[in-house]
Amino acid sequence: MSKVTIKDILDAKKEGRKLTMLTAFDYLTASQIDAAGIDMILVGDSLGMVGLGYENTLPVTMEEMLHHTKAVKRGVKNALIIGDMPFMSYQLSEDEALDNASLFLKEAGAEAVKMEGASERIVELVERLTSIGIPVTGHLGLTPQSIHQLGGYDVQADTAEAAKTLMKEAKAIQKAGAFSLVLEKVPADIGKKVSEALKIPTISCGGGPGCDGQVLVTSDMLGLFTEFKPKFVKRYAKLSEEMKKAFESFRQEVEEGKFPGKEHSY
Repeated sequence: MSKVTIKDILDAKKEGRKLTMLTAFDYLTASQIDAAGIDMILVGDSLGMVGLGYENTLPVTMEEMLHHTKAVKRGVKNALIIGDMPFMSYQLSEDEALDNASLFLKEAGAEAVKMEGASERIVELVERLTSIGIPVTGHLGLTPQSIHQLGGYDVQADTAEAAKTLMKEAKAIQKAGAFSLVLEKVPADIGKKVSEALKIPTISCGGGPGCDGQVLVTSDMLGLFTEFKPKFVKRYAKLSEEMKKAFESFRQEVEEGKFPGKEHSY
C-alpha cells in the first residue's frame, strides 16, 4: 500500500470507493490501524475523554494534541494523519489559529487538520488555511466542542430548517477549500443528501451509510471505552473484558507463586 494523499481521498469520492477513518493517540495503536489499511487516522480531541479521563473534549490542550500526534506519526507509514484542533486553539484569532494549525504539520507530522463548525469566521479560516497549503477537514452536525451551547449530545439537523442550514454550511465549507467533511450524529437521509450534493467526501460519525466514508473512535469500536455507547457505534471486539481477564490472571498467578516460572527466569 502506498502513502495516502489528499488527492487519493478526493479521487475515492469520484470513483465511488468508501473511505475509512479511525482515531489513534499512541504509536502502537496507530501502527496497527495503519497495517490494517485504514485510509485516514484522526488524532481526535476525543483523546480527552477516552485517553485522559476528562469529562468532555473541552479541556484538551494544544500541547496534549501535538504530543499524541507525534506518537501517532511514528507508527504510520501509509494512512493520512489528521490533527484535531482542540477547543479555543482556533476560535480566538486568525493569527493564533494559523500558528496552531501549522504546528500540527511542522512539528507533529500531521498532513491535515480538522475544525468544527461553519460560522462566517470558521469558513474564512478554512479558506485562509487551505490557501497557504494546510489541508482542512470540516466537522458539522453534532460538534462536541459546542456541547454546552447545544445542551447535550442529541441528534442534529432533525428538522427541515436545521437540515437546510446544515446543507448550506456544508457547501460553504466545501467552497472554502476543505477536502472532506465529518458529519456527526445527523439523520441518515440528511447525511445522504449532503453527500450527494458535495464534490468532497463526507465521513459519517453517526451520519448513516449514505456518506462517502465512516469513522469511529477506536476505543469505542474495540470495546475498550464502556462508560457509554452511542447508537452509531458497532463494537467489533470486547477488549475491555479480555484485558480484565488477563490482569486478574496475572494477579492470581503472582499471588499463588505460579508466575514467574522457570521458563520466565534467567
